[in-house]
Amino acid sequence: MKAADPLWTPSNTEDVEALPVGKWWDAIAAPTPVADRALELLGDRSGAVIQDDTYGKTYWLIGIDTSTARSWRMRGVRILAELADEGTLLGVPPASWGAEHRTYWRIPLGPDRYLTDTNHLVRALSQALDEVFGPAPDGRQLCYYCDLPTDEPVIVDVQHSAGGAGRTVYACPPHARTYERDAVTEAAARRRALERGRSR
Repeated sequence: MKAADPLWTPSNTEDVEALPVGKWWDAIAAPTPVADRALELLGDRSGAVIQDDTYGKTYWLIGIDTSTARSWRMRGVRILAELADEGTLLGVPPASWGAEHRTYWRIPLGPDRYLTDTNHLVRALSQALDEVFGPAPDGRQLCYYCDLPTDEPVIVDVQHSAGGAGRTVYACPPHARTYERDAVTEAAARRRALERGRSR
């Protein structure tokens, strides 16, 4: 926002405070690995950003009722806005808190660092999601961990076999960042596939 715009500042000075979304701003939440890349892409076009290392989430503050954001459908990205029948809260740290705390202002509030333009943010997050999670699969898939169908499947592994054909492993966004590949099995399958290719 322009420097002339009134700057909201959290009144809390001692601890994280749960504040209502939709009163001063709405918010966009993304997994921190995706947010890391999105912030690189945004550069100085990003407004203030809260990072919560306890839950691995990063939040941008955006204008209230931003229609662009409400139409987004992105894996692991959530729009926090006031709902008609219930309130939504966001944990907001004191304005002075930096990276020495688990929840802090990764990009501090300032006269020209307040709300983020959603047009820039949607492009940055879309590219970051493709780079971090890979291309979005078509349709629903079962999550490897919870065995439940997800509309936002993330490819977490492509398992190779000696015959060349393998299987794709999917996870829901919360479980995607916890998936650990079996490096030994993966390397052995690649070696067998290479050896078969040389012997033909």
